[in-house]
Amino acid sequence: MKILIVGGVAGGATTAARLRRMDEEAEIIIFEKGGYISYANCGLPYYIGGTIQERNSLILQTPTTFGNRFNVDVRVNTEVVSIDREHKQVCCLNRTTGKTYWESYDKLVLAPGTTAVKPAIPGIDGPGIFTLRDIPDTDAIFEYLTHFPSGARAVIVGAGFIGLEMAENLHRRGLSVTLVEKADHLMSSVDWEIAAEVQDEIRKNGVEFFVNEGVVCFEPDAEGNKVHLESGRVLEADFVLVSVGVKPLVTLAEQAGLEMGALGGIAVNDFMQTSDPDIYAVGDAVETRNPLTGRPQLCFLAGPANKQARFCANNIVEGNKYAYKGSIATAIARVFDLCVGRTGLSESQLERNGIPYLTSVTHTGDHAAYYPGSHPVTIKLLFAPEGGRLFGAAVVGREGVDKRLDVIAEAIAHGGSVYDLTDFDHAYAPPFSAPKDPVSNAGYVAENILTGKVQPIRWFELKAMLETGEPSDFLLIDVRSALENRAGTIPGAVNYPLDELREYAEDLDPETPIVVFCAIGLRGYIACRILMQMGFSQVRNLAGGIKTYAVCNR
Repeated sequence: MKILIVGGVAGGATTAARLRRMDEEAEIIIFEKGGYISYANCGLPYYIGGTIQERNSLILQTPTTFGNRFNVDVRVNTEVVSIDREHKQVCCLNRTTGKTYWESYDKLVLAPGTTAVKPAIPGIDGPGIFTLRDIPDTDAIFEYLTHFPSGARAVIVGAGFIGLEMAENLHRRGLSVTLVEKADHLMSSVDWEIAAEVQDEIRKNGVEFFVNEGVVCFEPDAEGNKVHLESGRVLEADFVLVSVGVKPLVTLAEQAGLEMGALGGIAVNDFMQTSDPDIYAVGDAVETRNPLTGRPQLCFLAGPANKQARFCANNIVEGNKYAYKGSIATAIARVFDLCVGRTGLSESQLERNGIPYLTSVTHTGDHAAYYPGSHPVTIKLLFAPEGGRLFGAAVVGREGVDKRLDVIAEAIAHGGSVYDLTDFDHAYAPPFSAPKDPVSNAGYVAENILTGKVQPIRWFELKAMLETGEPSDFLLIDVRSALENRAGTIPGAVNYPLDELREYAEDLDPETPIVVFCAIGLRGYIACRILMQMGFSQVRNLAGGIKTYAVCNR
C-alpha cells in the first residue's frame, strides 16, 4: 500500500509513525511545505522567554532522524498544490527548485494544520508586527527582540492561552507588556470566576491590560508602532504580537472538492475519513463532533491531533474499525505563578447550545492546611440540573491544577456526574492533598445544590440586588468573625459570626429573604443549614464567598 501524508507535526508525523508500526511493508511519504517535520509548537513562547534555552530542544525529530527511524520518505520544503482524486495522485511543488511533479497514492492523509489569523487592520503588515505559529515565526521574533534592551514596550493583541503565555515570557525577558483583548475578560475560553483570578495575577506582576477593547490601526513611527484602540487610547510599541486565533488551512481540500464542515474545517466521519473514502484527514484542520453537544467543532490542540492520527492509521491498515469519539477540549496554561485550565463546555457554550445548567465554585487547599505551603485551588463546575451530569469545569491555582483538571475531564468524557466526584478515590498524604480533595469537595458542594440542601447566589446576582434593591428587600449577613469583618466586608452587610448565629436568628423574621456569605462559602453553607432548619424559607449562600465576589468585582 502506498500512503501519502500532507503535513507533519502532531497530525501528519504521528500518523506516519503509527502507520509504520502497523505495517512494515507500506510505502509512506510525508510532504511538508516548511523545513520542519516534527517540533514542539507549545514550547515556542518558552524559548522566546528564555525558559527553554536551546532552540534544538524544540525540534523533536529532524527529517533525517524521522525518516531513518520509521523508514519514511520525508520530503520537506515540498508543497502539495493539488489533488487529482479521479487518478489518485497529487501534484507536488519542490519549493527549493521550483519544479513540480505528480505522485500517486492508494490512501491519502491530509494534515495541513492552521494558520494564524491576521485581521484586516490597517498597518498590520508593517515592521515589528508578528504572529506566532511555527519555528520560522519564532526565529523571526527571537532575532527581532535581540535588538531591544530591557524595558522595551510590547503590545499583545489577543489574550487567549498563547497571548497570556507570551505576556509572561516577554515580561520574563524584561519587556514592558500590555495586553489588548476584545472580549470582556482575559482568557475568554474560561468563565469569569476563573479568569478574574488570572487577571489579578497579571496585575500583580505589573502587566497592563485592557478588555472590551479592539485595535483600529497600527501606525509605524520612528520608534516602532503606535497602536490605536477603539476607545481612542494610543499605545506605543517596540514590538507587537497579534494573537487573535488560528484558522484551518483547507484550500487544498476545498479545491479537490472534498466536503467542508459547517465551521469551515474539513468534514470527516468518526473514522477520520473525508467524503472521499481514500482520503483521510487529521489535526487542526478537521471538523469533528463534540461529544457533549453532538454538534461540529474545531479543536486546535495537540492532544486530540495525536489521538486522531492514531485512529486514522489504524483504520487505514485494518479497515474502519476504530471510531474517534471527539474531544472535550481539555487545556491548561501557566500564567506567572498560577496554572489555569478548562475542560468540556463553558457557560457561553452551554447557553449557545440551549443546554440548562447549574454552577458551583469552590476554593480548597491544594494539600493539607497544616502542611507548609498550601495554596487554594479554585474549581468551577457546570452540571445538569437533573441528575448532575458534568458538562464542564475550570480550575485555577498554584499547584495540583493539572491533576484535578484531568480527573474531572475523565469524568466528563465518560458521562460522569457530580456524584462521581464525591466518590473520587484520591491519593492522600499531607504534602499532596487533604482527606477531602479539591475534586471531592467540588462534588460535595454541587451535590448540596442539586439536592436542595443549599441555594446559591452568584456574585453578579448579589451585585445586581445591591445596586437595584432597597435595604429592606433582604438581609445580607457576614458570618465571618468580627476580626475578619473589620478587615473588609460587602457594603450593607451585618456581621453575625457563625458561632453566634443561632442567638441572632431568634430576633429575625423567618420570612425575610437572607443572603449569607463567608470567606469561601463553607461557613456560609453551615449558616444556611442552621437557618433553613430554624424555619427560614428564603436563604441563599454566596457561591465562592467574598473571595469570588471581591475578585470578580475588581
